[in-house]
Amino acid sequence: MSDFFQNGVITTLHKLANNRLEGLEQELLSFAKQRPMALVLPSLFSELEGPALKNIIAEIAKVPYLQEIIIGLDRANKREFEYAKQFFSRLPQNYKILWNDGPRLQQLKSQLEAKELAPKEAGKGRNVWFCYGYAIASGQSESIAIHDCDILTYNRELLARLFYPVTNPAFHYEFCKGYYYRVADHKINGRVCRLLVTPLIRALKQTIGSMDYLDYLDSFRYALSGEFATRIDTIKEIRIPSDWGLEIGVLSEIYRNQSKNHICQVEIADAYDHKHQVLSSDDANSGLSKMSIDITKAIFRKLATQGVALSTEIFRTLKATYYREALDTVEAYYADACINGLELDRHLEEQTVELFAQNIILAGDAFLKFPGEKPFIPSWNRVVSAIPDVLEQLHDAVEKDNQ
Repeated sequence: MSDFFQNGVITTLHKLANNRLEGLEQELLSFAKQRPMALVLPSLFSELEGPALKNIIAEIAKVPYLQEIIIGLDRANKREFEYAKQFFSRLPQNYKILWNDGPRLQQLKSQLEAKELAPKEAGKGRNVWFCYGYAIASGQSESIAIHDCDILTYNRELLARLFYPVTNPAFHYEFCKGYYYRVADHKINGRVCRLLVTPLIRALKQTIGSMDYLDYLDSFRYALSGEFATRIDTIKEIRIPSDWGLEIGVLSEIYRNQSKNHICQVEIADAYDHKHQVLSSDDANSGLSKMSIDITKAIFRKLATQGVALSTEIFRTLKATYYREALDTVEAYYADACINGLELDRHLEEQTVELFAQNIILAGDAFLKFPGEKPFIPSWNRVVSAIPDVLEQLHDAVEKDNQ
């Protein structure tokens, strides 16, 4: 059972009672009359062959309140796309698959590239962006949620709890972030969030001073969760990164566009486990190493837009401050693991902190070396302004692919 403590600058909605699924779904059926709902599932083809997605689809098939399901499919050839059609055909709801590597969407991407409006690189950010575009184009839904396709412990109550805050007409929330604790197989997981994001934010407060934006980020219990829900109008105006900075980038855009009393976080699961990335300590271009660099750069970019002057000297000071803060964090999690009978390898944790500390410098160097870098995908409002019929083209391409 969760605690009920409210901390930080945003509202936290806790999981204080069990056996609420039936009641939640009945309420959501009522809410759907005013605020129809769409679910976005960004997926790699490899996840169709993995251990998680089959159960996820079996659970989603029981959800009674969804208006539409939008599946973004990456890294799939023609044969694999046809397989995906069969795989998802067990869904009784209205659904569409975006074949991102197919000729129709690739042709549309070429149009966007000609006007410098296309995502710079493939990845989850690009996948989500095109799915959002299709949701806008279809015009069927007023609220939209997204979650990953590698959740090994998936239960459809996760989705119900995620949608509830932004669809309840009695609430004023425009954006809702899911959170959960990361314990599986007697181990505490979530290394990037535990050992990078939280101590980095607190080190930044010591280095550059307290800021409302940093207090905001520090309020999220799991800032890197891939699960969030929002209103459809919100996704028209946000710019999201195409790299591993997606989750931090979305939170930053929501901070820019929404009042904090329209933002909340909700506990969505008693347990959560998914595919784990390797650390890749010897390769800054893969695994958690690349993830840590992308996330750190995303925070640096946002601070720059807030008027913070960043320099090599600041990054060096930040690295030292982060390192001390992160080591203290390792001690805290070690004690937490011990009292709960869990395993925590302090040596591996400190090795991870050392890698993240070095990657703060790498992220800072990249930030200073490429000041003109445009990592954010343009908002759909801007794209429509440049290509007025782009949403119609996107909708038509997806419809033809799914025939």
